[in-house]
Amino acid sequence: MATDVKERDYYFDNARFILILLVVLGHFISPIKSQNDLLYTLYNFIYTFHMPAFILISGFFTKGVFKDGYLAKIFRKVLVPYVVFQLIYSFFYYDLYDKSEMKLNFFDPHWTMWFLLSLVFWNILLKVFVKIKYPLILAIGIGVAVGYITEIGSYLSLLRTFVFFPVFLLGHYLTKRDFKQILKPSIRIASSIFMVLMFLAYHFFIPDHAKDWLLSSSSYAEILGHNEWYGGFIRLGLYAVMFLATFSFLAIIPKRRFFFTEFGERTLYIYLLHGFVLKYLFTTDLFSSIEKNNYYVMLLVLAVIVTMFLASKPVIALAQPLIELRWTKLNRMLKKDE
Repeated sequence: MATDVKERDYYFDNARFILILLVVLGHFISPIKSQNDLLYTLYNFIYTFHMPAFILISGFFTKGVFKDGYLAKIFRKVLVPYVVFQLIYSFFYYDLYDKSEMKLNFFDPHWTMWFLLSLVFWNILLKVFVKIKYPLILAIGIGVAVGYITEIGSYLSLLRTFVFFPVFLLGHYLTKRDFKQILKPSIRIASSIFMVLMFLAYHFFIPDHAKDWLLSSSSYAEILGHNEWYGGFIRLGLYAVMFLATFSFLAIIPKRRFFFTEFGERTLYIYLLHGFVLKYLFTTDLFSSIEKNNYYVMLLVLAVIVTMFLASKPVIALAQPLIELRWTKLNRMLKKDE
């Protein structure tokens, strides 16, 4: 029994680390993706499953949704860091970009902050949806319908919240046995083939502006103009691809322990902190130099370096007071040095 728990922990930690690495890589690719077809293909490929897989895993670990104090725990672990980093990013952008006016807006998430705000809403919605019939069908219906509302936008991250909620909800209903099923050798092989075919499809057949659909931050009218009427059908098709890609990715994740496995526990830190590094690098000549010299492999190298650095114990110890409002890791580190 204990072995099963370890395998599960290793598996999910491996998945989390690889996913956060893909998040960082995707953000490194973003500024120059339009300059190279293969780069744009990789960008769209990653965005098809990396956040959905994160969201699915987050939903999987919500089995205690009806326990006392569940939402209070979510608010403390997720909403508090959101408020803290939304504030920090406001000052950071003001200084970095020499803005004439600093805007403090807790209702319009900065860049990557949308995920934390949506995570709070997903947990609140979960307590409601698990009590009704056919919750997943209803969630998908709402996810399709909200695309027709042009006013919803990025305010409170509501559009992404409703579009991705079916993924979170599905994760809640999945069991350990379900994950064991997709880890069968035959499923792994089929999933690997699907991922390769999807990558090729993006490269040869699917237009680059598919990213607008993958980001799920724009209404159908913003993407399609006056032809928005068929946006819902595209969203339904995207759900099918998203689910297949997400489970295919999860099917090829290894179960055993690796040198990076323990970093899978620190993904929140990496997620919150990497924006400072990326936003600073966006103001330098780094990306223009990479583009000019075709050093695109450097994007992967830099993504790995940044991810590993932000997952290091000293960085985690220094950031813990901001993210967890605790000093335990820093105190432990200081005591070791005495």
